[in-house]
Formats: sequence, structure tokens, C-alpha cells
Amino acid sequence: MQTADILVLDFGSQYTQLIARRLREQGVYTELIAYDAPINKIKAKNPKGLILSGGPASVYAKDAYFCDDRIFELGIPILGICYGMQLIAHKFGASVVPAGKKEYGKASLKLLRASKLFGGVEDNSTVWMSHSDKVESLPEGFEVMASSDESEWCVFGDEIRKIYTLQFHPEVCHSEFGDRILKNFAKEICGITSTWNMGSFAKEQMIKIKERVGSAKVLCAVSGGVDSSVVAALLAHAVPQSLIAVFVDNGLLRTGERKAVEEMFRLKLGVSLDVIDASELFLSRLKGVVDPEQKRKIIGATFIEVFSKEAAKHKNVKFLAQGTLYTDIIESSVAGSSKTIKSHHNVGGLPKDMKFELIEPLREIFKDEVRQLGLELGLSREVVFRHPFPGPGLAVRILGDITPEKVRILQDADDIYIKAMHDYICEDGTCLYDKVWQAGTILLSTIRSVGVMGDERTYEHPVALRAVTSQDAMTADWAHLPFDFMAKVSNEIINRVKGVNRVCYDISSKPPSSPCSGSPG
Repeated sequence: MQTADILVLDFGSQYTQLIARRLREQGVYTELIAYDAPINKIKAKNPKGLILSGGPASVYAKDAYFCDDRIFELGIPILGICYGMQLIAHKFGASVVPAGKKEYGKASLKLLRASKLFGGVEDNSTVWMSHSDKVESLPEGFEVMASSDESEWCVFGDEIRKIYTLQFHPEVCHSEFGDRILKNFAKEICGITSTWNMGSFAKEQMIKIKERVGSAKVLCAVSGGVDSSVVAALLAHAVPQSLIAVFVDNGLLRTGERKAVEEMFRLKLGVSLDVIDASELFLSRLKGVVDPEQKRKIIGATFIEVFSKEAAKHKNVKFLAQGTLYTDIIESSVAGSSKTIKSHHNVGGLPKDMKFELIEPLREIFKDEVRQLGLELGLSREVVFRHPFPGPGLAVRILGDITPEKVRILQDADDIYIKAMHDYICEDGTCLYDKVWQAGTILLSTIRSVGVMGDERTYEHPVALRAVTSQDAMTADWAHLPFDFMAKVSNEIINRVKGVNRVCYDISSKPPSSPCSGSPG
């Protein structure tokens, strides 16, 4: 079991993952663990500090979430955030009650006393609040350290026992010096030095992979996406003679995707790539299918079938490599829910008769760390910072049934859109593509739009352009694209793509909408 510099006890906040990510950015290896984890499991990780996250519960409620009280006997620094703050207040005898006025959004932090926690933090800086309960009194042995307009005890702590609490969320980007506060807790209070980086991680994983694989073969399904590309690159460095990389063309890829993937693996990584053209099979099974979830199931099942046949052609294949990320295996910490690990497989789920052992070298890291790892392994920035693409491909960006003609229309329109994003240079010198987290085109094939082109009346499909910005992929806001860019793209799509006579722009955010999909899920 790998040890962790800091453990974050997860009480169910939507921001919990951000705590770990912010600390890892500081070179501090941080893991999430369920709020009710046994004390022996916590001790086994040998943490130098603990953070109690926010959460949706109230400490005074019957179904409140509580951790093992013995964490306060470990003798290591503890930081409570939002619900974590209220839990500490409750634990040490203070009263926590419903707030007369909910505090949500930006607030001004007024520093009241000096502390290592506030090193480099400016007075009256902006912090992000999100709570409906408040601490009504200061717990015994603690001193108030900062306040806000609505929170008299916004920050309080015990410098002797090194227990600190924050009513606000330092992990979100809206907290002006939030990163600095987390850094101060880890390095100045917990005494942790920065040793976590993707260079050392890559070397460590290569050693582990070599020892485990030996002379056996490793099968790796690649899609051209960041995760599978990084896994394949890591294997190519560690066990080049053992790697069998397989790419399945399902006929639902972006323009030029197959060629780009082949060139990357063969030229950049020096890896032989088995390419299977199963486009006719996939499209035939999707014929007439309208329901988006049914599309996903058909695509997943067909992929497994094709992949299994390819696997059977090779001897001595003992391992299957997958791009499972840390976010895919984090345990749920919500009371009343099943404490299960999220299942995620690049191959859509494994059949029972495939007797492979899994190799998941990315399971300890977040998406942004995967990108940094890709650069360490020599992948191009174009590959590493490519926008996320849905597993079922363009199938979920076509409303209604799927036909080769509809796929062609969407490929052509999307190609124009994405190339234009790369070509559009913003005032700061970066291209528009790098300004957004994800962009894509959706074909509204269940709708026909009346238009006039030349002297003729048209009755064709509209397409919807989608672009979102995101810090963490958990939420996303629609991107405010320049009007001149949108006008040019719209005109080019209508003039060049046969079957399209109208272009729209989707301005919905996530939630409730999904980022760049034309169908739910």
C-alpha cells in the first residue's frame, strides 16, 4: 500500500477532488479516502497531515457524517474545510446551527492574527463560500484567526495541537489565495517537502511494469485519446517488446483520426499498431437505432466482440492495459450509498471469458497529471492537450438514427469547426482551441430547417456548435467565442458541407447539460 503525504477525508463535497489536485500541483502527494475509513487504514497510509472536506450534511442532523474520533489522537496537523470545520467545532463542544442567511459565493477574508497558515495571504482577499450552517460559538481551546461579513469565526484554530478550520473553500479557483493556504498547511505546518512529480512517477511505474510483465504480452486498446495514448507510451518505454497496441475503427471517428493515430504510434512511439476496420459492422448494428443509451450499449458490445477476436490471435497475452484514472476508482463517501468503486474500462467492460490481469498505471493520478506525464514521455502537445472525445464517438453527437451520410455531414462540419479554432489567434497569442476545455459539433438530424441558398429553397439539417470551459471537468460553462469567429465558421460550414443550411450555438452549461454531446448521458 502506497503511503500518502496528506489524506483528505471525503465527506461528499463536489469540490473534494480539487483539494487533492491543488496539493499535488504543489508537489505534495495527496489521496482521498472515505470519511468513515477505519483508523488502521488511515495509519497504514502514514500521513503527515489530514484534511476534512466539505459535504452536504449538517453535523446536528440524525444522519450526520462522522469520522473516527481517534484521528485527533494521531498527533498530526488537521485542517477542516466547511463541513470539516463544523465537524471539528461540534467535536470540541461548540454549537453548530442553521445560518439565518446562507452564504454562497464570494466573500472578503479579514485576517485577525498572524499564523503560518496565512503566509503570503493578503488581508481582505476574496474567498469562496458555500454553506447554509454556521458555527455559533468558538470551541474551547481554539482562537479566531479570520472573519468575513457573514462568518464571525470564518477561520479558527489551535496552534498548539495544529488543528485549523476554514469556513470557505480554498480549493476552488475563486478563492484568491486558496492555493497558498493549502500550500502553507502542507509545507509550513505539516513540514512536507515537494517530491511528487510526473518524472519520478513515470520512472516508478516503468519499474513496476517491467517487474510484473516479465516475458508476457500486454494488450492495450488505444483510441487516440489522451489516456490510452499515455498508457501506451508508458508501456512502450517500459516493455516495448511485450506491447500489442490495438486500434478499432468503428466508423464514428473524427476526420483523419485513424491516420493521425497510426502516425503517432508508428512514428512518434515506434510502436507497431494493429488497426482493425470494423466500421461496416458498427454502422450496420446501429442502423435504425435512435435511443442514445441503446447506441452506447451496441457500440460497447460490438467493441468487446471485435476486441476479443483480435486478442485470440495472439499468444502469451497475460495482461490488459487500461487508462483508468484516479477519478474512476475513488470510493463514494456519501452515507447510505453503496461503497463501491466506479467501474471504467477503455474496452467498454470485459467479458468473463477474457482471463486477463489488468494493468492500470494511471489509476493514482488525475487528468491534468496524465497530460504532464504524456509530455514527460515525449508525446506532442497536440496529442496531450487534445479535447476529450466521447467513447462512443460521433454516435452520441448525432440526434436520431445513424447513417453513413449523417456521419459524413458531421465529420465535415466538425472538421471545419475544430480547424478554425486552431487557426484563430487570440490577443494573447494563443489559439482559440487552447482557450476551451472541449469543443464539438452536434448534428440535429431529427430536425429539418427551411433556407434559401442561391435561388433555391433548401430543406436540410441544422448543426449546433458547442464549446465549454472547465477547471475540473465536473462542471462546465459555455465558452464566449468571438462573434467574428462564429460568423466565419457558420458561413464556411453552410457553404461547404452538403446537407447543412443552419448553424446554431449551444449556450447551456454543465449541469444540467453534458459538455459536448447531442444526447443524454
